[in-house]
Amino acid sequence: MAEARRRVRRHLCTWHLDSDSRDTAVLVVSELFTNAVLHSDGQTVICVLAVTEGRLFVQVEDDSTEQTAPKPRQAPVHDEGGRGLMLVEALSRRWGASRSEDRGGGWIVWATLDVAPEQRSQRLSQGRYFE
Repeated sequence: MAEARRRVRRHLCTWHLDSDSRDTAVLVVSELFTNAVLHSDGQTVICVLAVTEGRLFVQVEDDSTEQTAPKPRQAPVHDEGGRGLMLVEALSRRWGASRSEDRGGGWIVWATLDVAPEQRSQRLSQGRYFE
């Protein structure tokens, strides 16, 4: 999961999204990716990101044969897990799940997020810090 988060953050930095947008997007991708790994009987998980003016599209696809659609559930208070899709739902403008026709019936779970560009001062300070 850590590698998936690093890759997503790297892509989002090249798109010059502000830090709050990047943090939210990394959290959403992390939750979707974790669900695909933990609840899938497949071998492959693919993450797709696309950005347009003010919106980020996130898609995570697996090759699972699982028949039950991913959906938020009410986790007991003391459970450590079970809240990922509730977070995705709360942080996203929209989200959904559908069967993949291309990958043998796995699941595609997607979300759209509102994002903002970096301010020029953020870009300059990041450039000095990271270079």
